[in-house]
Amino acid sequence: MFATFKQIFASRNKDLRKRLLFTLGALAIFIIGTTVKIPNTNSINDDLGFLELLNAMGGGALKRGSIFGLGVMPYISASIIIQIFSMDIIPYFSDLAKEGYTGRKKLNSITRYLGIFIAFIQGLILSVGIVGTSADAFEYIRVAIILTAGTAFLLWIGDQVTQKGVGNGLSLIIMSGIVATLPYMMSEAFKTFVLDNDNLFIGIVTFIIYVAIYVAVVVGVVFIQESERRIPIQYSNKTTSAYGAKQTYIPFRINAASVMPVIFASTLIAIPQTLANFIKNEGYIKFVNNYFNYNTVTGLIIYLLLIVFFSYAYTLLQFRPDEISSNLQKNGGYIPGIRPGTETKNYIKSVLIRITTFDSIFLVIIAAMPILFANYSNVENANITLGGTGLLIVVGVALETYKQIESTLSQKEYKGRF
Repeated sequence: MFATFKQIFASRNKDLRKRLLFTLGALAIFIIGTTVKIPNTNSINDDLGFLELLNAMGGGALKRGSIFGLGVMPYISASIIIQIFSMDIIPYFSDLAKEGYTGRKKLNSITRYLGIFIAFIQGLILSVGIVGTSADAFEYIRVAIILTAGTAFLLWIGDQVTQKGVGNGLSLIIMSGIVATLPYMMSEAFKTFVLDNDNLFIGIVTFIIYVAIYVAVVVGVVFIQESERRIPIQYSNKTTSAYGAKQTYIPFRINAASVMPVIFASTLIAIPQTLANFIKNEGYIKFVNNYFNYNTVTGLIIYLLLIVFFSYAYTLLQFRPDEISSNLQKNGGYIPGIRPGTETKNYIKSVLIRITTFDSIFLVIIAAMPILFANYSNVENANITLGGTGLLIVVGVALETYKQIESTLSQKEYKGRF
């Protein structure tokens, strides 16, 4: 890693250095923007509940009532919707996905318009919490427009980073928002465990254990992110020597769904809670608090079961064993010891189910950690938590960005030899 950073600052990598500095500058604009409050509004002091994940991804902007309060999550939601529609659910979107560059460009435009629409709707809902219930309709619309404009601006910054910087701009914005909250959280943890503790020794030991758990989570996330199940492939019309004596295989990442199942589950379980803010019915509110609240045993179980369900659904929809089997057969490929066709499809499906079982257990642990820590620890400071989901996003994006930088440096090194 240190050798990679040394290469970045070498004189021959001036272009990469500029791209990296451009990326850091764009992310700095985002971080500064999270501190800019919407005029004539208040910060949200109450517990955000199911919106805590959105607040964490935005660097705490939502609680501050910032112009970037929605972050880029409306666009992420729109991307998920369009991606689901493209999986042979709506023929129009499926056809666009198969048209190559032109189709992808049109899908991207549709996703952006849908993202802006979702941002405005979410802005209207959140404006109630930001300006209170005593404001008039024009005030709610004003706040919603500002929040929507903030999201649109972040989408533009993300595009600029992708084109002129390093890595995926939108992913880096989400990552930087989460990273920006870590120093404050660690300082609050040190204050709570050490400075405010009557027994200094116990406080120091507790803080060290807290940090050690964070490090262990990071190590676990890196292990899962980098792990993959490789299925060997042989082609009937080619020998192994044709590939330079290298085995051909299909790699299936253990955490193929990444953090998507957690986002899906959080979004779905948030719908009843959002409706409860508008339906002033005591019976319905009591039902939601009992069955769709993370802090209850039933609500937590439903939330974790949704994560498991979406882990399987997303992975199987993303890979589609029947298509993989069909493409292998068309190209004369087969899995050694497995007959082409139905047997190959069933074998790939069984492999995906096995690795998804392991992945879903991992995601359940990651998602449950901050909830269990908040409910069953003696820590009263709400700013101290074990953000497993946030670390999953940070580590995933950091690894992908680092790989892209290494790939760029390798290409330059290769070209420099000729």
